[in-house]
Amino acid sequence: MPSKRLMGAFAFVDICLLAAGVILIVFSELWRMPNLMLNFTFSNEMLTGGLVLGIFFLLTVVLSIGAVVQKNHVTTGFVLLNWMLIADAIVDIVVGTMVWFFTLGERAHYFGVYKSLTRDQRIEIQDMYSCCGYFTQNDTVEIGGTFCANTTFVNSLVDPNNTDTFRCVAPLTKFTDFTLNNTFTTIYGFMAIVVALFLASMCVIKRRQEEERFKKIDAKRGGRGFV
Repeated sequence: MPSKRLMGAFAFVDICLLAAGVILIVFSELWRMPNLMLNFTFSNEMLTGGLVLGIFFLLTVVLSIGAVVQKNHVTTGFVLLNWMLIADAIVDIVVGTMVWFFTLGERAHYFGVYKSLTRDQRIEIQDMYSCCGYFTQNDTVEIGGTFCANTTFVNSLVDPNNTDTFRCVAPLTKFTDFTLNNTFTTIYGFMAIVVALFLASMCVIKRRQEEERFKKIDAKRGGRGFV
């Protein structure tokens, strides 16, 4: 059997992968619940990607347990585990890159999202950030609520020298940028766990192969062991 220290390290990284999978699944479902700003920030594709990655991680943990309980001379489970970890890495990169891609054109992308909101949702955002409309001259200004109470007040906010003044584009993209950056950074960070488990699995395979080789040599010597 591989050393307790090696198997302890393997178990620790495996638990980390389990935790990462649970986090991905839980937050992918939690962020689907009614929450104006989170629903505004995350598309269904992003949340589904996080859910799929979490499921991949949990399946990998199950496979790793099966690999560990196999007899010492059997390494097929660890070989399959390594292929699964390669698949995990690919899915992780795809999901992380998908989220990162949305940070490249946030102002234009979220303009479309903002226009798809209901009138009450836009008024809620305007009151939340003390802004009126997304860009300066567009049809997304909603008259109502506590801040954009009337047309006269809204028109008085126009600043020809700064089109973002009292417009929702700045605070909204600030929130989405912060949220998306933390999200894809965390997803990319899970790659460290995947790589660590891959390396630990390779070490276990190597150690098991060495032990089996020495057992065969010892058997040929009549079980006398090495001097």
